[in-house]
Amino acid sequence: MKCALVDPDGVVRHAERHPTDAGRGPDAVVETILTVAEGLAGKARADGLTPIALGIVVPGVVDEARGVAVWSANVGFRDVPLRDLASTRLGLPTALGHDVRAGGLAEARLGAGRNTGHVLFVAIGTGIAAAHVVAGSAATGAHGAAGELGHILIRPDGPVCGCGRLGCLEALASASAVARRYAELTGTATDIGSASDDGSAAEPGPGRTMVTAAEVASRAAAGEEVATRVWRETVEALADGLATAQALFDVATIVLGGGLAQAGAGLFDPLRAALRDRLTFHREPHLVPAVLGDEAGCLGAALLALDQLETP
Repeated sequence: MKCALVDPDGVVRHAERHPTDAGRGPDAVVETILTVAEGLAGKARADGLTPIALGIVVPGVVDEARGVAVWSANVGFRDVPLRDLASTRLGLPTALGHDVRAGGLAEARLGAGRNTGHVLFVAIGTGIAAAHVVAGSAATGAHGAAGELGHILIRPDGPVCGCGRLGCLEALASASAVARRYAELTGTATDIGSASDDGSAAEPGPGRTMVTAAEVASRAAAGEEVATRVWRETVEALADGLATAQALFDVATIVLGGGLAQAGAGLFDPLRAALRDRLTFHREPHLVPAVLGDEAGCLGAALLALDQLETP
């Protein structure tokens, strides 16, 4: 859990991190969220500040209008009325949102997409998700599931995705997919089941070799044949996904975040070229790396909290 006290102008005054420890079950995670939020409010008051609102963002399907965490495979939430629970506990106006949409909101208003109007933020980690931000507001969709870019079909005969379908974008181009593909081609054992959103992986079990997407990128840059093949396949898959997104959304800027984006020019140079090759009459978007890092979600949660204060 990444937590912060944020000024109305977006400046972080204090930040903390706490283990989610989702294995304890969703009820325990909710209690930790509320306890941490109480602690932050207390910290603010002790420093002579006045907490005015609370923003919480979580993964999965989120009904922002009702303030309900509908479903999350990672945390185990099922129809948790998190907004009302937090508002009652802290006595503060509370907003609940989706983690990637919140990160996209922050990048669009305060980060790499600032002042560009139409922004698509794409987070590439264990999975792939996106946020479409127009004039500073992120679309949620009719059922709270907008932005699931990782589940567009790009290879009908591709590998099985976590959603159960073959050939989804995140089954080919997420950090987990990069590690898995490299392991398949090299016969290298890899622990990818608990990979994190920054593209890293959990410590491997006894006798296992850990291969991460970052390592594959480094090996590709060094000219290793298998890594180069995996990286090329990844870039091509991402370019197909982003070309589809551009056809749908016609954005001015695409901001890439997450661990894979940290490959820098090794990703962005070939990806820009591949995306350009796939566009016909569509305008080419600016393709840029995220700049807020893993603080984006905290900043986005704060923006959601401030926005709901301004809503009549």
